[in-house]
Amino acid sequence: MGYVHWIAGIILALAWFSRIVEAALGVPKIADVSRPEWDRQPTVHPRVSIIVPARNEEGDIEEALGRLLQLDYDNYEVLAVDDRSTDRTGEIMEQVAASPKAHRCLRVIHVSTLPTGWMGKAHAMWNAAQQATGDWILFTDADVLFRPDVLRRALAYAESERADHVVVFPRMIMKRPGERMMIAFFQTLFTFGHRPWRVADPKTKDHMGVGAFNLLRRTTYDAVGTYRALRMEVLDDMKLGKVIKNAGFRQRNVFGEDLISIRWARGAMGVVDNLTKNFFAVLSFQWWRALASVFGLLFLNLGPFVGVWLAHGWQRVPYSIALGSMFLIYFGMSFKSSIRPYYFFLHPISTLLFGYTLLRSMYLTLSNDGITWRGTKYPLEELRKGIV
Repeated sequence: MGYVHWIAGIILALAWFSRIVEAALGVPKIADVSRPEWDRQPTVHPRVSIIVPARNEEGDIEEALGRLLQLDYDNYEVLAVDDRSTDRTGEIMEQVAASPKAHRCLRVIHVSTLPTGWMGKAHAMWNAAQQATGDWILFTDADVLFRPDVLRRALAYAESERADHVVVFPRMIMKRPGERMMIAFFQTLFTFGHRPWRVADPKTKDHMGVGAFNLLRRTTYDAVGTYRALRMEVLDDMKLGKVIKNAGFRQRNVFGEDLISIRWARGAMGVVDNLTKNFFAVLSFQWWRALASVFGLLFLNLGPFVGVWLAHGWQRVPYSIALGSMFLIYFGMSFKSSIRPYYFFLHPISTLLFGYTLLRSMYLTLSNDGITWRGTKYPLEELRKGIV
């Protein structure tokens, strides 16, 4: 039995230690546009079209649009899309557009029907982009809160880097311990699936897209096939980043502190609900990949905790290295968020919840033969055909 502990422990130690070393070397290379050197205007002032799709967002849309109308940039328009809402979202949009603070820069687009073969959000963004007049397009969400200086800082950075696509990471507003626990785990897992410090390297396949802030040149958007190329993609934001990177355009992702903020979920089960739609899609709707991923998830994240308890003597050393590396990731995250390092001790609980989420996502998608999201059913066969 001793050799099993040595093999498992060494695998876990190498996996976690290599990742923390790579993150420690890579994360400092990611620019932070909230820093003083980016508090400037771009040399030229290109027109920017900000597209905000919304379906049943009456609780957030007024504040989100109000924040966008306070941007300290002088050449932009906001296109708010009421995507078949059954609540007061469209009415609130019209009220904001009619207010003096709109300065005629806010236009409301009402979508009443969804064509066959489209996800609702992708269609809403494609529809708005067809009417956009900007040299740049910024895709965002209806619950994102913008600080007034974020757009000009991002444009100044894009100009400096000659970037075609800029992603700003949002600050996550977390008010409950369950949210912090789950989002901490998600961010830890993210360092294994994506390496944001490698996105700028054209020789790698690492790419990035974030629904809260995808800023790209109009010419780049058209060159990759617009949102028509992503019309049945559940993970539209990340896949937009993927097609942009694969097409050879210059992609950058940056930190922004509180330049943009979002309350992504309410409580631990809120995170579970939000990810249920996406997790099976991440695995291309393949059940065997889902089961293999659950096994890998449990081994990678529970293995160090279980191993250091069951092993004896020197066999505990590799497990301890894995745990120490994991803790350092939590420690590093504490510098960029309100997640304190002691949430490391809740890692086993969040591991089990994430495993449950993945299985739940698979079960619900297969049993329902598709995904139902915000009142619309998307058949599994069409979703599989639409994978990018």
